[in-house]
Amino acid sequence: MPRTDSDAQGARDHSDHSDHGGLGGHGGHGGHSGHGDHGDHGDRGELAAYRLRRERELSSLYATARSLAVLGEVDVVLPAIVREAHELIGSDFAYLSLLDADGNLMLRASAGTIAPEFSSARMPPGAGLGGRVIETRAPYWVSDYRAADGLDHNSAFDLLVSSEGLVALLGVPLLVGDRVIGVLFAADRTERPFEKDEVALLSAFADHAAIALHNARLYEESRVALRRLRDAYRVIEDQVATMELAAAVHEALTHVVLTGGGPGDIAQSLVDHLEGVVTIRDRDDKVVATRSPAAATPGVDPSLERELLKEARRTGRCVHAQSGDGTVHSVAAIQAGGSHLGSLSLRRRAATESADVRMLERSAQITGLLALMRDARVEAEERVRGELLMELLSHPPLHPVHPALRDRALARGVDVDRLDVLVAADCPGRPAADIVRELHAASPEWSGLAGEYLGRATMLLHTDDPEAVAETLHHRLRRRLGTPTLVVADRITGHDRSRSFTLAQRCLDVMRCLGDTDRGSTTRHYAMYALVFDPQRAHELQDFVTDTLGPLLTYDHRRSTDLVTTAAAYFTHSGNLSRTARALHVHTNTLLKRLDRIGAVLGEEWRGGDAGLRVHLAVRLHQLRGVLDGPVAWGN
Repeated sequence: MPRTDSDAQGARDHSDHSDHGGLGGHGGHGGHSGHGDHGDHGDRGELAAYRLRRERELSSLYATARSLAVLGEVDVVLPAIVREAHELIGSDFAYLSLLDADGNLMLRASAGTIAPEFSSARMPPGAGLGGRVIETRAPYWVSDYRAADGLDHNSAFDLLVSSEGLVALLGVPLLVGDRVIGVLFAADRTERPFEKDEVALLSAFADHAAIALHNARLYEESRVALRRLRDAYRVIEDQVATMELAAAVHEALTHVVLTGGGPGDIAQSLVDHLEGVVTIRDRDDKVVATRSPAAATPGVDPSLERELLKEARRTGRCVHAQSGDGTVHSVAAIQAGGSHLGSLSLRRRAATESADVRMLERSAQITGLLALMRDARVEAEERVRGELLMELLSHPPLHPVHPALRDRALARGVDVDRLDVLVAADCPGRPAADIVRELHAASPEWSGLAGEYLGRATMLLHTDDPEAVAETLHHRLRRRLGTPTLVVADRITGHDRSRSFTLAQRCLDVMRCLGDTDRGSTTRHYAMYALVFDPQRAHELQDFVTDTLGPLLTYDHRRSTDLVTTAAAYFTHSGNLSRTARALHVHTNTLLKRLDRIGAVLGEEWRGGDAGLRVHLAVRLHQLRGVLDGPVAWGN
């Protein structure tokens, strides 16, 4: 049955009386009472043995206290506490349970033979002998736990007690100040009382153990705090490094802006700090700058880059994705005022951190700022050059150019007296401003001026070969604008720039009326027709060619002949039969038969007079329409 403190005291008194206070006794009887010297000799022997045991226990207690005083981790201290308690008390087994956050007693360490099921047991608050120890903050023992009906038994734990064969049980509290942190138990598998000295010894040991356990917890908490402090310090170091890197990038970008740098300088700055391949594209997704580190550069995934470009344009933010080879692609949109100005991309093996994202987005903003500044400068320069162009085109040809106008042009590297060629360009699918922008970019190559005049993209320049200039500008505009373009160049005569503009504009209209939409040429090939026909009445050209050459074109189509080419060669060589035959690579008799056949179709008067002039003009217009793929050279 359970023992109260008074019962335990009574039991211990009885034990002391029976065996003279033996610390490990089980209620056995002391030595027999004798006569004379024999009785005194027995008492002195038992007393000496008792003193030896006490010295051994105290020495062991002090040694254990010293060993427990050494700082260590909780998982190391707990087994040491139980092991030392088991050796000191000499019970079948000892174990230690600690309170968890919910007040349950959880077994944390044990010594002696004990089943795994018992080791994993959990005692709820207030239950069992441990609950009584925690409640009273004092030692408590029972000689037979299963028969002790004064305790709040837990059925699950009682089953474990029965299977383990636990009978006698002693528990002492682990106290840190007034707070109980756990219970230290000593148990035997036979019924027995626990003597006063045993209880006092285990209690003293528990006091040392509680302090050691508390110190171990403090030590562990200190280690955790130190580890957190180190982690926080590393985070601070990383943040400082990130801030320093961001400051360096910001300083580099600011230097680019202040020194008038361009996209290439921004790309190089990012490569220096982020160590990846940086590419900057304009509003048309054309690469304007790309920089890469000296080391091997990661591969390109075009389809992934296109998808990221779409996403970056849609969100206006930096987006990321990883390709199959492990390359991380990052793309930031370059936007300003709701306008898309391009994109900035980074390609590298390393993952993109948040600081890298901020650098890319900041660089995209700076690139957008540079683009706006560049556009503003270009627009201002285009406006000035356009004004100069308008003044020159509207200037009377017989009057000298005003000195102020001449000085303004010279300030831009243009000598107005050397502007001897006028170019007009037309692209139906694009506004004149787009064509002017491209002409303006090309104008320094020929020391010229570009602008919009009377709704037409126009350029004044200096060259010795207008035909080559027309073809070069045509190919350049065709490539840059991505659509068919017409370009006409005219040699200015006597500073009459307005006359050249009018003629070039009429030639453009004639070319379009003839069905030509993609060509670079000079007014020499179209001037006569621009003067004869009104370009605003395109049907006149079609009607004239059909009425004059219709029967011959029909004849060639039905019989697979080429009499139109024969007529063209005849007019080109001014009716000279020998030269015409050589140009056509035929015999003179064959040529005569073809000419007779043309006369049969068109009438015999087709070679001369007004009829000959009409046929000659119609054949030439037919050639200009591109059916014969431009003018043909039939010898010298």
